[in-house]
Amino acid sequence: MTRKLLTEHIRLMKSFLCVGLDPDLEKIPKHLLNEPDPIFAFNKAIIDATHVYCVSYKPNSAFYEAHGAKGFQSLVKTIDYIKTNYPSHFIIADAKRGDIGNTSGMYAKAFFNEMKADAITVAPYMGSDSVKPFLTHKDKWVVLLGLTSNEGAFDFQTKDLADKKKVFEQVLETSKSWGNAENMMYVIGATKAEWLTDVRKIIPDHFLLIPGVGAQGGSLEEVCKYGLNKDIGLLINSSRQIIYASNKEDFAQKAAEEAAKVQKEMERWIP
Repeated sequence: MTRKLLTEHIRLMKSFLCVGLDPDLEKIPKHLLNEPDPIFAFNKAIIDATHVYCVSYKPNSAFYEAHGAKGFQSLVKTIDYIKTNYPSHFIIADAKRGDIGNTSGMYAKAFFNEMKADAITVAPYMGSDSVKPFLTHKDKWVVLLGLTSNEGAFDFQTKDLADKKKVFEQVLETSKSWGNAENMMYVIGATKAEWLTDVRKIIPDHFLLIPGVGAQGGSLEEVCKYGLNKDIGLLINSSRQIIYASNKEDFAQKAAEEAAKVQKEMERWIP
């Protein structure tokens, strides 16, 4: 998907919400466990209920890989279902890959060619040759980890280097030349919203994938205040707050209600 199409869809839907599809068999409604594929049944219901309020879905591969071949099949079916029924929605494979070049090339083929995802999250630690194989695929995106929302981010990402530049700032400055604003996004955690001004000084035009709003305590208003750019430039991810709004038979309806609340907040930030 091109940046132009993504931006147009955001303006049409009056939303920059990304719904995280992280199905945990211990948390999904118990009646779904009788389904032949409980994970897909859960995802399908969530997708059908929330697609009018969001522009993107982000399945986290760990929640599928944990179930082996069956889990991967559920992931493929989920992506196929979105592509077939809601083709304008942007699909991010949250796989956090990143390895030597030939290995990254195979990961790219798996998630872009076979699974048909629009984007994949990638870790930058091994440098440019571990990221560039993902950038050779036309109209596909790398979502590079920049400043994450977890507590452990303080272990390395916010440490000062010798020139007083923080590690995450060096990552942004170095990596932004590997691709461009048409094929690279960055993960910036909502719980680090106070640094968004600094982030935007380095990458003013790139889209940012923002996890951490909702269950992790991030503020949508703070993120929008400091993170928006001329093309909106944000995808705000919400997972648990939406998909686990209920664990009863009304789970899809409750997920839709939560997604609608977030979309309504977002609408006022879209010119």
